[in-house]
Amino acid sequence: MTRALLVYLSAKSLLNRERFSVLNSLVKRYHQALLLITLFILSAGPIFSQQGQDAYLKTITGRSVKIVNSLSIKDSAVFNKVVAQLVAQYSGLNKIQEENKSLTAAIKQSTTAADTMAARLKNAEEKKNADLKVLHQSFISGLQQWLNPEQVDLVKDGMTYRVFPITYAAYQDMIPALTDVQKAKIYEWLKEARELAMDAESSDKKHAVFGKYKGRINNYLSAEGYDLKKATEEWQQRIKERNKIAQS
Repeated sequence: MTRALLVYLSAKSLLNRERFSVLNSLVKRYHQALLLITLFILSAGPIFSQQGQDAYLKTITGRSVKIVNSLSIKDSAVFNKVVAQLVAQYSGLNKIQEENKSLTAAIKQSTTAADTMAARLKNAEEKKNADLKVLHQSFISGLQQWLNPEQVDLVKDGMTYRVFPITYAAYQDMIPALTDVQKAKIYEWLKEARELAMDAESSDKKHAVFGKYKGRINNYLSAEGYDLKKATEEWQQRIKERNKIAQS
């Protein structure tokens, strides 16, 4: 039986037990029992039907196993604990996002005054962001119990489709003349984008976070005197030439 199946079956068996609050469970128990965290989050109230829950659990378990497989973890117990953390994180993020969507819809339906609606929607967004921040910090702290800094970064990259390292490498390849100061600036902005993208609810929104920061980086590079249109065209030409050489 594969690791993924073992983790999936273990998590599935926990679904029919007691129901706990997602955020409170993470804050109180994250450092005590990682498998219990999965129980608390996955049984925190029926967002989906039973069939939908099973399908969602299978999806996030498979996604989590794929990420953890990249960490070169030899200890199977540690492997399963980190998978459980990721499953819990994905489920917790989904719970917060779904609750925010429901609250936002309720506010729009029940509020007529524009200023009142705007204030209530702002409060709902602030609550969501505060909950995501707590969840994020607890997740990283939990990972650090089992993983070294390099492995934690790999988890973050896995959750964000490796946009950070790919984009950072692309900027350096596109503009070989970048100074160390400019590289550091780009690095820190992309790193910040990754932290935010980890908590975004979909692939499109994760990429949108990076898109916002890429715009900031491009404005910065333009202000530094780079002609980005010209740099991009020359870069694309170099890529074509490399591909031709590789295929010859």
